[in-house]
Amino acid sequence: MTESSAFRTDRYELTMVDAAIQSGTAGRECQFEAFARRLPSGRRYGIVAGTGRLLELIRDFRFTDAELAWLDANSVVRRPTLDWLADYAFRGDIWGYQEGEAYFPGSPLVTVDGGFAECVILETLILSVLNYDSSVAGAAARMVSVSLGRPLAEMGSRRTGEYSAVAAARAAYIAGFASTSNLEAGRTWGVPTMGTAAHSFTLLHDSEEDAFRAQVAAFGASTTLLVDTYDVTRGIDLAVKVAGPGLGSIRIDSGDLPTVVAGARAQLDSLGAVNTRITVTSDLDEYSIAALSASPVDAFGVGTSVVTGSGHPAAGMVYKLVAHRDDAGEWVSVAKTSTAKAGVGGRKRSVRRLDAAGIARAEIVLVGQSDDDTSGLEAPDGRDRALLVPFVTDGVIDEAYLGVAGTVRARTHNARVMQELPIEAFRLGRGDPVIPTLYRQA
Repeated sequence: MTESSAFRTDRYELTMVDAAIQSGTAGRECQFEAFARRLPSGRRYGIVAGTGRLLELIRDFRFTDAELAWLDANSVVRRPTLDWLADYAFRGDIWGYQEGEAYFPGSPLVTVDGGFAECVILETLILSVLNYDSSVAGAAARMVSVSLGRPLAEMGSRRTGEYSAVAAARAAYIAGFASTSNLEAGRTWGVPTMGTAAHSFTLLHDSEEDAFRAQVAAFGASTTLLVDTYDVTRGIDLAVKVAGPGLGSIRIDSGDLPTVVAGARAQLDSLGAVNTRITVTSDLDEYSIAALSASPVDAFGVGTSVVTGSGHPAAGMVYKLVAHRDDAGEWVSVAKTSTAKAGVGGRKRSVRRLDAAGIARAEIVLVGQSDDDTSGLEAPDGRDRALLVPFVTDGVIDEAYLGVAGTVRARTHNARVMQELPIEAFRLGRGDPVIPTLYRQA
């Protein structure tokens, strides 16, 4: 039986539903929107990730007898609300940016249309998924952009929670990482997995040479041998002695990497292991990867930095009511007006405006737009790309965005999107968003 996701939420979602049912406003048609007021400090773009996971969690957002009994026993909501929850399934519409898409401040990343109660109850679920996954994807994309085409492996499972480790591996893969060490991410989402041995395997044996011989006997000469347990130079000598010049790869996990890697490459070449690859790990982030751009590194393994969003473990997204129908059936725009947290109310559509070379120059958001009206968005020469796509229609989820196929789709979309960004997007120094978000009234 599929596990219910209904309790992956905050209590106040249910107390709002309870009060709205009592006041008679629970069914008022509304539109909620998830967006980021700003990008993480210093970032020039963000990457949407988590959508495929989120849609599956919304599909499984059901209140079974177990959840209902707990709510009743703890007096969280009243009987009419328990009856409403027993029949809950999201039956509205969800639109959003495709997973893997670049986003900017104010981008309407996910819009949720339906009755107030059925939409507001999803707030915590939507934000917990998108905030974490997008943070990881944004950090991963920066690492990919400075790796100069060399593959990166996500290796951070031991630096985050057991569930978020799987989400992080998926998000990093969408943003261009080649593989993960996490087996559940491989089984559930189809992310290629990798991994050979840690220092403990070397320390288990009576000598480093014995450890290398055991690994080569098990996996062949194409394996990756970890050569820095004792001394890198001696480790490389032993690795080539045991595996021969056809050794697949060595891994270096410590030391002054630019210097150590340069010496390792020269040593391998002198031993005839000219095709043996060098993989480095050791607390890498986008800055240390960029610093190794001129070094003869063939692959990178990244752990803590990628699964923590490289210093920004949450993307700062919020979920706000932006419009509802009044008693006459007309849409009314609403927004918070606090100075520090003001929002832009109204139903929205958005496009990415491209120049003649296909490079993004602006994000245009049309505010106060009806469902079937696209006027005011198109550039005179047609160089626009629509950003919002339907994920859920009348409660039916588009399965193209789910599972392994949805993950591959997101990865493919991200690779295409990254080609649209201006070259300034890939600077690691602090800067403003690389393109502006422009609001226009319908």
